[in-house]
Amino acid sequence: MKTIKMIASVLVAGMMMINSAIATEKTASKKAVSFKVDASKSAVKWHAKKVTGEHFGTINLANGVLTVDGTKITGGSFEIDMTSIKCDDITDAGYNAKLVGHLKSEDFFSVEKNPKAIFKITKAEGSGANYTLTGDLTIKGITQSVSFPATVKADAKGVTATSKITLDRTKWDIRYGSKSFIPNIGDKAIYDDFDLDVTLTAVK
Repeated sequence: MKTIKMIASVLVAGMMMINSAIATEKTASKKAVSFKVDASKSAVKWHAKKVTGEHFGTINLANGVLTVDGTKITGGSFEIDMTSIKCDDITDAGYNAKLVGHLKSEDFFSVEKNPKAIFKITKAEGSGANYTLTGDLTIKGITQSVSFPATVKADAKGVTATSKITLDRTKWDIRYGSKSFIPNIGDKAIYDDFDLDVTLTAVK
């Protein structure tokens, strides 16, 4: 009789543990929510400098997802449509088209072979609205880890994330006009670093 009671007790305890684990899993799954990036409300602005001047413009977001737990960002990814590169500072149509064509060429982003740049979050550190995001950025088929500060606002309706990202283009084998590889280039040099101002708006 005692043996039967012991077995029954063990079975009850086991069932309670299983139910507890299931409840915990359900609670965790409710906390983690994925929001889809709205490309029409998101933006990527680029800014590059050279010895004799600078150029700036935009690139379109293709798609993306941001995952939050409560109000804390925990992961996500987004894709940039490299075929959509535009230059906003050159008013001459011919010169503008020439520069954009050059940016899309093998000298720079090799857009025909690599139409998208992809960023995937691997770590999100911070609280409130201030974060440091770390992730894998793939450009021209080359993946490098990057970290940058971001401001994130999340609630039940969606997520808005903004960041200024400074990148060294030579890490993705973009060496055209770089004095790091062409030491005697003089005033024709293009600086290695360029900036991306990213605004992501994501909704359910």
